[in-house]
Amino acid sequence: MQAPLTEKEKDFSNFLICNTFNGRKLPFMKVHFIAIGGSVMHQLAIALKRKGYVVTGSDDEIFEPAKTNLELEGLLPAEMGWHPDLIHAGLDAVILGMHAKADNPELLKAKELALPIYSFPEYIYQESKNKKRVVVGGSHGKTTTTSMIMNALKYAGRDFDYLVGARLEGFAQSVNITQAPLIVCEGDEYPASTLEQRPKFHFLFPHIAILTGIAWDHINVFPTWEIYLEQFRIFLDKIEPGGVLIYNQTDPVLKKLVEDHPSNIRKIGYEIPAHAIENGITVVELGGQSGKLKVFGDHNLLNLHAAWLVCKELGMDVGTFLQGMASFTGAAKRLELLGSNDSVNVYRDFAHAPSKVKATIQAVKGQFPDRKLVAVLELHTFSSLNEQFMSEYKGSLDPADAAVVFYSKHALELKRMPPLPEEKVKEGFGKAGLVVIQEKAELEKWLMEQSYKKTNLLLMSSGNYDGLDVAALTERILK
Repeated sequence: MQAPLTEKEKDFSNFLICNTFNGRKLPFMKVHFIAIGGSVMHQLAIALKRKGYVVTGSDDEIFEPAKTNLELEGLLPAEMGWHPDLIHAGLDAVILGMHAKADNPELLKAKELALPIYSFPEYIYQESKNKKRVVVGGSHGKTTTTSMIMNALKYAGRDFDYLVGARLEGFAQSVNITQAPLIVCEGDEYPASTLEQRPKFHFLFPHIAILTGIAWDHINVFPTWEIYLEQFRIFLDKIEPGGVLIYNQTDPVLKKLVEDHPSNIRKIGYEIPAHAIENGITVVELGGQSGKLKVFGDHNLLNLHAAWLVCKELGMDVGTFLQGMASFTGAAKRLELLGSNDSVNVYRDFAHAPSKVKATIQAVKGQFPDRKLVAVLELHTFSSLNEQFMSEYKGSLDPADAAVVFYSKHALELKRMPPLPEEKVKEGFGKAGLVVIQEKAELEKWLMEQSYKKTNLLLMSSGNYDGLDVAALTERILK
């Protein structure tokens, strides 16, 4: 059940209803962002400014591309740092980013003035109470599935808002908030803010929900499997009464969770649809029609099936959906083709958790069975750099013909984690001939020494290999 609205939330909601749907000319909303430079925070700030709101914000550090994006919109703070004088009684909402700490002086001032303070997902919900809400959750595939839905809706000419965790071709931003009647949101299980430690996807209350699968990750946030699993049970409770859950029935853990969960929602399972690979191109069949795809791999076919079932619920026909998917090249860093020639393809993928690494490796190997596969995985997250977590990676790199695990001392220091012994990494992965590298220069040297005849190079990371210029490296390899 949803918690009842506070008086401040009721006032805020009434403002939005009147402003959006009744055409009344009311004063502009005044919104302040604490930690405006975040990857999605700055995108929301831009979207609200374009909607006509008065937007201010602050941060102690802002990096590219957020810095330039904010500057172009006139939203870049005049100076870095926290400025309590920006917090005043005239604000209608304060939006708190994950980067802000509990003792942030602006946050303390907002509390003192009893202003309405929202985490990012809480605010998204406030803006979308009167929309149909689609929320994509799960341990993997969220960004791609969300992107597929967005691509199909755009192709069909539908008016919709969105929130997605990556850059997507054809969309200027990763967050858009307008007066559209529909919103499509990627919803993850990370905590919402320093004040609100519950997962983000608990605050979005979908009418149509997707769960792509459950694979334990984020052990710094969810120290046990049961605690992690419980977050998904709670998510099921958050689906609006009479809503729809579209779930990956090939995941036994998820399948049991859904089947055991009492609810008044419709439950629709999905699986890998019928398909064939013709000259390296995947052709998928849905609803008696077929279409060629630019993406590939079982995990992408699962994502596509989920996206189709959502679009079907939204009234789209299968022919339109497949035509929309024909041009879909994937979200940024999701099996993104960085470059190719007759001999080698270079791919970059966001994969870092064990299940994601395994799915990505299998996708590339399955699509190109006659090519050598060189795989490089960077350990960059709290979970992946934890010695106790290494056994979760057992077998994940096995299909690769040559494999490197890279992690930097710098990443360990930033996260204040102890050294990660090389032998523990090799023991955890259990792959014969695995190379472990901790220096960027050594990684670059190793990569340039490899033979790339009839080869796919797969670079997997949620980081940047300690600053390695991947674009320049790709160009050198292709030459």
